[in-house]
Amino acid sequence: MKHLNKLFTAALLFAGLTSQAQDSNNPWAVSFGVNGVDTKVSTYGNDSPKFIQLLNAEENWNVLPSVSYLSVSRYVGDGFSFGLTGSVNRIDRWTVPVPGTINTTVVVNPGDLSYYAIDAAVKYSFQELLKIKWLDPSINVGGGYNFVGDASAGTVNGGLGLAFWLTDQVGISFQSTYKHSFDDNRMADLDVPSHIQHFAGLTFKFGGKDTDSDGIYDKEDMCPEEAGLKEFQGCPDTDADGIADKDDACPNEAGTKELNGCPDTDGDGIIDSEDSCPTEVGTKIMNGCPDADGDGVADKDDTCPTVAGPKENKGCPWPDTDGDGVADKDDACPTVPGTVANNGCPEVSDDAMKRLNEYGKTILFNSGKASFQKQTIPVLEAMTAILKEYPTANFSLEGHTDSDGSEALNQKLSEERAAAVKNFLVENGIAADRLSSKGFGESMPVDSNKTSKGKANNRRVEVKLVK
Repeated sequence: MKHLNKLFTAALLFAGLTSQAQDSNNPWAVSFGVNGVDTKVSTYGNDSPKFIQLLNAEENWNVLPSVSYLSVSRYVGDGFSFGLTGSVNRIDRWTVPVPGTINTTVVVNPGDLSYYAIDAAVKYSFQELLKIKWLDPSINVGGGYNFVGDASAGTVNGGLGLAFWLTDQVGISFQSTYKHSFDDNRMADLDVPSHIQHFAGLTFKFGGKDTDSDGIYDKEDMCPEEAGLKEFQGCPDTDADGIADKDDACPNEAGTKELNGCPDTDGDGIIDSEDSCPTEVGTKIMNGCPDADGDGVADKDDTCPTVAGPKENKGCPWPDTDGDGVADKDDACPTVPGTVANNGCPEVSDDAMKRLNEYGKTILFNSGKASFQKQTIPVLEAMTAILKEYPTANFSLEGHTDSDGSEALNQKLSEERAAAVKNFLVENGIAADRLSSKGFGESMPVDSNKTSKGKANNRRVEVKLVK
């Protein structure tokens, strides 16, 4: 018995060293109060503990009318805590079965036996599941070592508990634990019977930290180093706009939740700090400024705020001299109406192509040469005039011959004649980069080479529009 205090102290030290880190407030708890020991539970056999015997306190309970137990525990997470309990009592009510009877017991005084116990337990609290802060039911399992008179024995324990929290840190606690002994012959000073031990007392929780002294524990405080409000989980709201500073993009200016706490004076949905026109309703694309003509140029920067125009021209429309829908700056033919597809120039018509090819058939060359006969010059001039009507169109000049002479000679002659037509057009004002020439010799006849008329038709220069 004299080593019990040393054992108790060592066990408490062990509990402090092996307890896990806490992730909720006030991880430590100390309980103290009175305990009662009831030995009747095992008189009918260790396999049938009857908690109904709790009601028979006046017959079976052994109670020391003073503080007779001390419990220290630490929360280890997920509703579990680990603790040690030391208790003392005096056994003057020892329940034994009456020999020769069934389920009949008698209470005797075994001689005021001393009772000491050290118990370790793992407890699971249902408080978090119930979501009721003041009500804390629990179950526990563990084991201990008990001294009854001169007898001692280990026990396997299991029990139920109930605490009523008066504040976050103070509560009234009750617990009943069944202690199953494997040394239960019910002989005083020789055996430790299985029994129930009841506890009633006060529990104090502690260990919570509140760095900023705002009444909210650091474990639950989103801003543990800044004094704040409970509704914001301990964070401040400097501008009192209902948005915690940590979530407030403008913590010193009252704003709206939709704009993350920033103000919007003109109500256009753009915060003042990002609004180039904070007192005029505008659009986001215009950085909060209005754009009356919808041309993408804010009115403050628009020289023509009521007429749509490009940004490059300060919001004014580009001039279009020929009225063909193509601005002069993009119009290759600014004074001649054309089409958008042809950069403001007129499209080459089918009729123009027909006339060019009709002229091409009447171009006369000196026999076997690439030089023009004099009567052909007006034809070439007429072709030049047509090409000048379409200053951005490109053309290909294709030379063809009849089959007289060798194929190689005809190929060379067709190339030279097509090039001669190109040179004439260039010399008369048609840009060289708009023209190309090539020859096909006698390979692409359009008529028979057996008649003079057919041969004349095959000797030709065709004009193709290059797209």
